[in-house]
Amino acid sequence: MVYIETVQGRKDRPAGTPRYAVFDFDGTISLIREGWQEIMTPYFTEELMNTPEGRRMPVSQVENICREFITLLTGKQTIYQCIRLAEEVDAFGGKPKDPQEYKDEYLRRLLIKIDGRIRGLEEGTIDPPDITVNGSFALLDMLESRGVSMYLTSGTDEEHVLKEASLLKVDRYFKGHIYGAQKEYRTFSKKLVIEKMMRDNRLEGSELIGFGDGYVEIENIAEAGGFAVGVASNERERKGIDSWKRERLIKAGADIIIPDFSDVRQLEELLFG
Repeated sequence: MVYIETVQGRKDRPAGTPRYAVFDFDGTISLIREGWQEIMTPYFTEELMNTPEGRRMPVSQVENICREFITLLTGKQTIYQCIRLAEEVDAFGGKPKDPQEYKDEYLRRLLIKIDGRIRGLEEGTIDPPDITVNGSFALLDMLESRGVSMYLTSGTDEEHVLKEASLLKVDRYFKGHIYGAQKEYRTFSKKLVIEKMMRDNRLEGSELIGFGDGYVEIENIAEAGGFAVGVASNERERKGIDSWKRERLIKAGADIIIPDFSDVRQLEELLFG
């Protein structure tokens, strides 16, 4: 199996020497929240099924509607998916709740699912490499040795990102540059972080690389002129390509597709020559 897939018509390597790298967190490095879609999709489906229009539709049809907009907004702050749910409830003839209420209930359900993983990391019964995308530490070490400054951005609430990055022992690579969702959600986006980073450091797009498994971060890197590495990680199996992710990442503007970071030598050769 080919480890690195170059997307036809896109860059086959960075145009310059990478100086800065931007990482998504969940699904790109961390697997603590693996399976979050299995929490959000059924919950959102429940809410839509409780509307006048939803009661007249097959569950599978409502589920597909939810999965489609959840997918489209993956990588943005969770609140945006909840805002969209409120809009759909209204369109289905229901009375929408405040989006924050939807978010709070989703997080309550998710935190029940991942509680054992968090406790395992806290108690030392789970090793960080066992709950990260394969090769994450080797890649971070390689980029650090190359003098690349690294930023971590996430649509997950910042307090949780900071805690989980610390539990995984990856926070040290980012030297204070870890950014997550804010209560005032309009003040944060991955795009804003990238724009500020480039402005503050007088970066050219050719000096930027980005790693992500979601549509939003790859689109942001591509728009900034950087080299976009689509990580089509199979989170459940921790090996191989997730074909659904691959399609979305290519549409978003990924230059190359990889399953994980297991062949860091080949990645290093491609990125740095």
